[in-house]
Amino acid sequence: MAHHDDVTSYQNPPPEKGRRLHYAWFVAAITFVTLLTVAGIRSTPGVLIVPLEHEFGWSRATISIAISVNLLLYGLMGPFAAAFYDKIGVRRTMAIALTLLTVGVSATTLMTRPWHMALIWGVLVGCGAGMLTNSLSATVTARWFRKGQGTVMGVLTASVATGQLLFLPYLASLTETKGWRSAALLIACAALAILPLVLLVMRNYPESIGLKPYGAPKDEPDQTLLRPTGNPFKVAISGLQRGLHSRDFWLLAASFFVCGASTNGLIGTHLIPACVDHGIPEVQAAGLLAMMGVLDLVGTTLSGWLSDRYDSRNLLFCYYGLRGLSLMGLPFALGGPHWSLTAFAIFYGLDWIATVPPTVRLTADSFGRENVGVMFGWIFASHQVGAALAATFAGTVRTYLGDYLVAFLLSGVICLLAAGLVLRINKAALPGIPAEATN
Repeated sequence: MAHHDDVTSYQNPPPEKGRRLHYAWFVAAITFVTLLTVAGIRSTPGVLIVPLEHEFGWSRATISIAISVNLLLYGLMGPFAAAFYDKIGVRRTMAIALTLLTVGVSATTLMTRPWHMALIWGVLVGCGAGMLTNSLSATVTARWFRKGQGTVMGVLTASVATGQLLFLPYLASLTETKGWRSAALLIACAALAILPLVLLVMRNYPESIGLKPYGAPKDEPDQTLLRPTGNPFKVAISGLQRGLHSRDFWLLAASFFVCGASTNGLIGTHLIPACVDHGIPEVQAAGLLAMMGVLDLVGTTLSGWLSDRYDSRNLLFCYYGLRGLSLMGLPFALGGPHWSLTAFAIFYGLDWIATVPPTVRLTADSFGRENVGVMFGWIFASHQVGAALAATFAGTVRTYLGDYLVAFLLSGVICLLAAGLVLRINKAALPGIPAEATN
């Protein structure tokens, strides 16, 4: 029996008889493309910092505050977005978010004051992007896949890296030749172009088109009968209340706080300006970040595959430990020979967002697959709190101390601390987490 949600206003695909490719793969593909576009939008501030300094005379600390607002709202919107996926549907939520992004990014071309940037890029774009976070990846994976969940989550998470790869070098070149407003309009058009694809392809549940999730047994209960139906805000807040009483939640949130601080907040925002400080041209620095994106595409996909087969705690221990060592070596790579910065990009790039698939796996193990969207949304919110604080802290350090040395070294140290924390998550679980045994 098909579930009557908002997808019934469109022509539903026929039942799966005779079809070789499960519709879950089409849903995963449009999710990947949407997240890829959002990743391109979210990587833009790293390209804009220096041009905004030159045009308006704003300090790096001032610009970083607006970016921090964006990062914070990007995270805080996640659990509420996950609740809206249940209440009004994934497709409608995605459509609203893409509309906000199109309007917000376009409006940045009109800003002339720092508070304009904080309001437009910080609040409007932050809320729009926050409705399309890793909570979307977790929700789509949990609803549509029973086999290979870790691998699918890894590929969807890797969309961030692919977005950097596709957008950053061209945005940097366009900013240099045509100005930063042209770059902003380009990514606004990209968000607008994705909107009709989402409306045409996206579906909320496989059951709504007469299917079971990919790899699910025939007798699995209908998910649409189990979904939360209450007020989205109450659902999100009740998830937080549940988490606050869980030791595993605090450990997951603390480790992901460090993840955000050491990726989006520090490297994603400040690596290009740090390279410019050391005489490396902005386009070349953007190319370096894009190369890291290519490597992360490989690393995160591989991480998803590994999380289907090995203990996620051990994987996270390795990821945070290696990331901490690479960040502590970054100041020396920036001042050293060219090959040293390339070596950092390779070492760090493979590890960039590899933490997401095992973190989602541990969240599902601790709180149940049906709750993974909201619970991971709150854990991801801590990721973005870390990112926001790190973006502001690093910008302030650069403004008042003249370089990023303290910011890079401190970030490396807290990554090493996180490596110790993750080993204590879900201690009651058996070592080794086979893909099918824990689902």
